[in-house]
Order: sequence, then structure tokens, then C-alpha cells
Amino acid sequence: MSILITNIKQLLQVHDHNVLVLKGEEMKTLTVLENAYLYIEHDTIIEYGEMVDCEGIEAETVVDATGRIVLPSWCDSHTHIVYAGNRTSEFVDRIKGLSYAEIAERGGGILNSAKVLQETSEADLYDQSMDRLEELIRMGTGAFEIKTGYGLTVDAELKMLRVIKRIKQESLALIKPTLLAAHAIPDDYRDKKEDYIKLITEELIPKAAKLNIAHFIDVFCEKGYFDLKDTEAILKAGKDHNMRPKIHVNQFNILGGVALGVKYNALSVDHLEELNDDDINALKPSSTMPVALPGCSYFLGIPYTPARKLIDAGIPIAIATDYNPGSAPSGNMNFVVGAACIKMKMTPEEAINAATINGAYAMGISNMYGSITRGKKANVIITKPLEHYNEIPYAFAHNPVEQIVINGQLKDIKNPEENFRI
Repeated sequence: MSILITNIKQLLQVHDHNVLVLKGEEMKTLTVLENAYLYIEHDTIIEYGEMVDCEGIEAETVVDATGRIVLPSWCDSHTHIVYAGNRTSEFVDRIKGLSYAEIAERGGGILNSAKVLQETSEADLYDQSMDRLEELIRMGTGAFEIKTGYGLTVDAELKMLRVIKRIKQESLALIKPTLLAAHAIPDDYRDKKEDYIKLITEELIPKAAKLNIAHFIDVFCEKGYFDLKDTEAILKAGKDHNMRPKIHVNQFNILGGVALGVKYNALSVDHLEELNDDDINALKPSSTMPVALPGCSYFLGIPYTPARKLIDAGIPIAIATDYNPGSAPSGNMNFVVGAACIKMKMTPEEAINAATINGAYAMGISNMYGSITRGKKANVIITKPLEHYNEIPYAFAHNPVEQIVINGQLKDIKNPEENFRI
């Protein structure tokens, strides 16, 4: 299968030499090729350039992208897509004035989702999750990290991993699984948290490792959940089984989780709605990617990650959806790019870089995804007619996507019968 996309108004994120991450000042530049073409064979980007150099290239499928923008698919490095049911009642409680913590104390929040998931069959859980994923692919996301964390028992967490594995095997999107058993403390362990940590480190992690599914280990390092000592014990156990850390830190409180993540060579530290100079100093010399989740800040009404502090300090940043039923029930990366500009004061160039190449880095896949580079995987967005890429964050509540190429396959997202499965 070969695809030639011609007359591209703006081809974004073009790099002749492979770029794995963009930091600080580098994020302010988005490489653009005007009046361009893009040539794809099978699942790989083969060539691109200006239209004047396109003569003689033949392909089985030719797409005329006159007036349209082409860019790498979004890379969503933080999601909880595999869950059952919803938490609409808590949404109403929050409107009436209850805080996230108060809802959790009443048995809601993560524990509510865990109860529903434990009662949901594996087949039903797969169907619900796959439907969500395919909706997001239609919005331009081609790579997803998916966490467990709504099981909170050995059996239920392993069930989630099996569902994620099936999604990984059957979806055209790239999937990177994460084990997040340390998402909350189950009711049965409310007064014996140490026993739950022991269950995670001595039973669940070894069993998960034998399934050979999870690439990463995650912990909700937060007041009332898992402290630094807890987090370190779980990260150690995960690393002993070849799971690299990706951790939740600084959502509501600063506990020192950023420095701990850096110490354990975490691929990313996510949330960072609260941030201080010690955190920034820990991140500066590291290879750890800060990941902001503006959809969560929007939904909960909490501060937004101070992106300008990070970028101005020469640090990279990625943005992701945090798609989950309780604090960010949307996986729309187009909205996240808009929110990053509007609420976090990132420029469109910075936001698009954060959602493509840096998002790919935060999943460990930027060697093959996240930019238009010869030899990289062919996951790209073809927009509706637009005057300029600035319109993507400007029209934040709209889906700018008209067609996608995912894993080398051209898909019309307007066709309701189009599927995104291998």
C-alpha cells in the first residue's frame, strides 16, 4: 500500500534528522513546509518535500490536500481509557460544592470506579474501552498510553492488563500499557496500607511481569494516597521487573515526588499542577519528561501546570488528556492543545510540539513516532481546510480532523462504518 498526499498547505513537525525531544527554547519553533507533499509506503514515511519536487512519484492512493494541514497524529501519553461505567453523579456533587477529596472520603472517586470494574466482565470491559479508543482515533490520536488502576485487586488489575493487551493486539493505534495498582487504597486495606503495598510489590507486580504486558509502573504519589516511602517501594519493585516509572505527582500537594521520580529515572512525571523551584531544579539535568494534564485542571477547577516556568527554565513539556471517568472524562487532544494555549499560555507551536514529539517521548516512542521524518511510522492527521495551524487551538471545541493515516492505512473519519482495527 502506498499513499501520496499532495498540495499540502502546511506540513508540520518536519525533521530531516530524527528528533527525539524538544526542550525549552526549542519548543518555540514548529518546523513547517509550505505547499508540500508526503509519500508513504506500507506503514512508513518514505519521502516529503515541496510540490515542485513531487513530479514522478506514483502511488496506489493519491490524496489532494489542497487547503489542508498535515501533521503527526497526537500522542496521548497519559490515559485511563480502560474503565467501566461513569461517575456522572460525582460530577453533579462537584457542581454542588463537594471537593475531589470529599467525594473520595464518601466512598466515591477511584474506589467507586474500582467497584464497578470488578463487577464488569472482561468482554464488556473490552467493548466499552475499545469504543472509547476508536472515538479518540477519529479525533486524531494515533498513540496512547493506557493505565490500569481501577482494579485494586490482583485479579481485577490483571483483568485490566489483559484488556489492554487485547486492545494493543487489535487496534491500529500504538498502545503502551502501564501498571497503576497504586492508584488508591482499597477499603479492605484502609487501616493497613502497608499490607496493600506488600500485595502490589510481592504478588501483583511479579504476576503482571509474567504476562509481559506492562511497560511502565505508576504510583499516585499524593497526600492521602501514597507517600514517598510507599512510592519508592513500588518503583523499586517495578524496576526489578523491567517496568520503568511514570508517576502521578504534585496534583494537589508537593511531597518531593518529582525528585524521587528523577532519582528512579522516571520516563515522565505527570500532573504538576503544583510546582516549586526544587522540582524545576530536579528536572533540569534529567531525562524525565514533565507531562501537563489541562483537561483535569479544567474539569476539577484546580490550578494549571505552570508550563511557562518549565519552558523558560529550558525544560521540555508534554501535554496529555488524563482521560478517566472521574477527573478528566474527555480524551480529545484537540481540546487539550487549545487549553494549553488558553490556560497555560503556551504558544500554538509549543502546544503542538508538546502533543506530538514530546508526547511520543513521554511514552518512549519518539524514535518512531511524533514527527514527519523519513523512516518513522505513518501516523498522520489531515485536517479540514484551514488557513493556518493556529486555528487548531483557536477553535478548541471543534474537531479539525478530516482524514487520518494510522499505521499506514488511510481512514475517512466521517464514515461511521470505518473501523480502526487490524
